[in-house]
Amino acid sequence: MKAPRARASALLVSLCAAALVSGCASFDDLAPQSQRTDPASLAAEQSLAAATLSSAGWPSVQWWQALGDAQLDALIGEALQGNPGMGAARSRIDRARALAANYGAALETQVNAAAGVARQRHSGNGVFPPPIAGAWRTQSDLALSASYDFDLWGRSRAAYDAALGQARAAEVDAQAARLALAASVARAYVLLGRSFDQLALAEATLKRREALLDLTRRRVAAGLDSDVDLTQVEGTLPAARQRIAQLEEEIALGRNLLAALTGQGPDRGLAITRPQLKQPAPTLPSTLAADLLGRRPDVVAQRWRVEAASRDIDAAKSRFYPNLNLNGLIGLQSIRLGKLLDAQSANPAFGSALRLPLFDGGRLRANLAAKHADYDAAVEQYNQILVDALREVLDQLASLKSLQAQKAELEQALASARSAHALALARYRAGIAGYVQVLAAESALLEQDILRAGLRARELELAINLTRALGGGYDESAAQAASRNAAR
Repeated sequence: MKAPRARASALLVSLCAAALVSGCASFDDLAPQSQRTDPASLAAEQSLAAATLSSAGWPSVQWWQALGDAQLDALIGEALQGNPGMGAARSRIDRARALAANYGAALETQVNAAAGVARQRHSGNGVFPPPIAGAWRTQSDLALSASYDFDLWGRSRAAYDAALGQARAAEVDAQAARLALAASVARAYVLLGRSFDQLALAEATLKRREALLDLTRRRVAAGLDSDVDLTQVEGTLPAARQRIAQLEEEIALGRNLLAALTGQGPDRGLAITRPQLKQPAPTLPSTLAADLLGRRPDVVAQRWRVEAASRDIDAAKSRFYPNLNLNGLIGLQSIRLGKLLDAQSANPAFGSALRLPLFDGGRLRANLAAKHADYDAAVEQYNQILVDALREVLDQLASLKSLQAQKAELEQALASARSAHALALARYRAGIAGYVQVLAAESALLEQDILRAGLRARELELAINLTRALGGGYDESAAQAASRNAAR
């Protein structure tokens, strides 16, 4: 009884001495330098108050359905399923989860089994006497071992929490990638619609010029116009046809882009017809600055990275303290295979291991300083993402406000251009005006029509950008609830 008590007392003394010595390992002078920005400190009340949008809820997860185009719905659905980027995001999640599981295994008891058979000739001049010396023997081993790390200072737990935080960040990154891909498809579709609108204008312009050419020919035959007028009208047709060819190229490229975004070949783009998008009514949530933290997937993902970096610091600090492991082995060993399962072949072993850092040349302090730097970098990136998130929302609001003023002015300019063109054409037909006046009026009308198509596309694009800036329907609390339900 005295021997076990003596060993236990020795172990206790060793632990106390280790704790005492480890107290000399000081890192109080090492600390992170950066702090997370409080959203309330980012003044935006006056800027948000100037917004002309009505207050409403946050965007829905399938926000693109508000654009009212079934073809766009299908394209985004195909992209979210078939785009290689989404597959890459899933693989990053799987890898992060696997790494977290690997760190989590350190918190559990480790049990291993081993078996082996070795044929060996023992030296005739070795430690073994005859008849073993100089003879060939077969040694058989059968063992079951176990070990447990007490994780006294929480090193394994902190490392596991850090890896788990990185896995959660990867999951949220996948939501950010999903939002970015849907927005890219929607924007490409809007630009395709603009190209179709401008193509319709170019074709209408060509028809007007062909009709004007026919009228001019009749006027020349009647002696009302000269060949110079006829040549001027004929010279406008190649430019109109060139514009049509240019827009047809834009449409082909836009279809190819959309096909690539869906993860399919160019033939998929050939089936895309002219977009029929509705103009949504952009709205702004009533509580923006605070709730944006849980609505922007990139902000949420970076916050998880900050938490992971903080736990990495805890793990680095725990390395300054002693670590205790228990291990045991229950095995059998015999130089005769037939005797392996004999009770006399038992070869049990039990022990403990205590690791105590004493002199490491500053390695532990350097590692902790590096973890502090990683934390500072993560915090500053979080702060930058938060600032950029608010700026992106306000940028879209400012652009939408400007667009409303531009639209009002454009409608007036377009009405004047239509009236001027109709008047010039009527005067030309009546023979009291020349073709130059008609051409000038037509050019002004075409310019306003093109601007109108561009502003319509710009308004759609700004609505998409605002939706993305607001998080595209992501809700951290809902996502966590869904994750908990899936884990049950």
